[in-house]
This record gives sequence, structure tokens and C-alpha cells, in this order.
Amino acid sequence: MAQSTDKHEKDIDELSGIDTTGHSWDGIKELNNPLPRWWVYCFYITIVWAIGYCIFYPAIPLINSATPGVLGFSTRANVEQAMVDAKAEQAGVIQKIAESELTAIRDDETLFQFAVAGGESAFKVHCSQCHGSGAAGGEGYPNLNDDTWIWGGTVEDIHWSIANGIRYDGNDETRWSEMPAFGRDGLLESDQIANVTDYIMQISGQEFDAAGAAAGEEVYLDNCAACHGDDGTGDIYSGAPNLVDAIWLYGGSRDLVYEQIVNPKHGVMPAWGHRLDPVTVKQLTIYVHALGGGE
Repeated sequence: MAQSTDKHEKDIDELSGIDTTGHSWDGIKELNNPLPRWWVYCFYITIVWAIGYCIFYPAIPLINSATPGVLGFSTRANVEQAMVDAKAEQAGVIQKIAESELTAIRDDETLFQFAVAGGESAFKVHCSQCHGSGAAGGEGYPNLNDDTWIWGGTVEDIHWSIANGIRYDGNDETRWSEMPAFGRDGLLESDQIANVTDYIMQISGQEFDAAGAAAGEEVYLDNCAACHGDDGTGDIYSGAPNLVDAIWLYGGSRDLVYEQIVNPKHGVMPAWGHRLDPVTVKQLTIYVHALGGGE
């Protein structure tokens, strides 16, 4: 490798005949090759394009805004206008939904499809946090896809539940039911609770202790049948769940059933009629009713 005797003199590589950058790393020097012309021209074009963009479009940030550009183009304004146009197109259908009975909306294909689409959107925003994105629910949160409804599954029943909530203190029309804490409040002895638990396991088709279930039947009829019915099928008018099916809001194992009798859990659902406009509540109702389990 050639050695430079003057810091201003070019350092020429003997092998290639090209001057180097003058830097050396572990004895290796970098050739000072010029950039390809096509790359240089592309770089110049990008500079010209950037300057033109700044002139014609919003680009340079200011304190509270940005330079508007000669064209005054704004994607935000375009989106806002598109939303205004969409709402104008939907206004007629929304007005019909506002004026129509729930059953009429369900029977009108155009209104029904529009309501389902709007209801699904509202459900994902307001309801999916508890009932799940697919409305399958979870422990303490009802599955809205099946055909078992604590308060009834007609479109009117669903609308009332959504609008007024469940055990919601902020609404006088809320649905309300509260199972007594038979163990916590000393209403039943522990052996009575154990026996009635076995009876519930029996009528729900699960493993049970025969002697306990026999003794528990009388306990059930004296303390539980008034709400859940003599046959355990529940009562939608009082919000008492069906005990003979395979659907359990808080779990159906023997331990969980026993625990629910001792110290019951009571879920709460907000009254959406206070939070959402009437059309959105109707759309939510139609969507939930259409999930597959509506009566």
C-alpha cells in the first residue's frame, strides 16, 4: 500500500489505482469510489420531491398546526366529510328504526340488517369487555348465544335488560333479584346446605350422594322452590336461573354450587338506556336477539 507523505496529498491504492479515503482500520483502507450516477440522480429527485411536497401539501409543523400547503389538502378533513356524508345517507334508516317497534325492525330485512351491523359495532365497544367479543360470556357473565335466558329472551325482554340493567342502583326500573346467603346469614345449617347441594346435583344430572339428595329435597322445597320452581327449571319473571340444565353462570361443580348457596354472587350490568341513545339500544337489542338464542 502507498504511504502518504503529505496530509493534502491523495493516497492512491497501488493495486487499483484509485485514491482512498485516507482512513485505515487494521491496515485496511477504503477506496474513495464515486457514487453511481443513477443513485445520485435519484437522491436529487427525492430532494426536489420533498421540497415540492412541502410547498403543495401540509408538511412543516408549527406551534398549534402545520403549514397548509398550496393545495390545502387534508386527509383529516376528507375523513370528516366522508363521515358526514355517511351519516346523511343513514339518516333515513336511523329515523325508521327510531320510529319502529322492535318486532317491526326484526321483520323488515333492510332495517334488520342495518340494526345488526350497528348493534355489532356498539356491542364490541360497550359489551364485549364482559360478554366477550363473540358474546360467549364467561364465569359470571352470561353467554348470549345460547337459548337460556334468566330474564327472558324475547326481543322486548332483551331490550328491557339492556336499557335498564341488572341490579343497577342508578335505575329504578332495573331488573332485580337477589338470592339469600343461606350459609353466611345462618338461614340453613351446614348439613342442610350440603344436602340441598346434593339434591341440585341430582336434578341437574350430575354425581350426587343419594342419602344427602333425599334429605335435601325437602330443604329445597322449603327454601328454594319459591323462586327456582318445584322442578328446578327457574322463573324468568323473578330472575331465578334454571337448575336442571347444563348452564351455570358461576360454575356447576359441587363445590361451586355449595359456595353459591352459602354466599351467593350477584352480577351487575349497567343500564345502557342512560348512556346510549335509543336507536343504539334498539340496534344492540336486535343484534343480541339475532345471535342465535333469541326467543
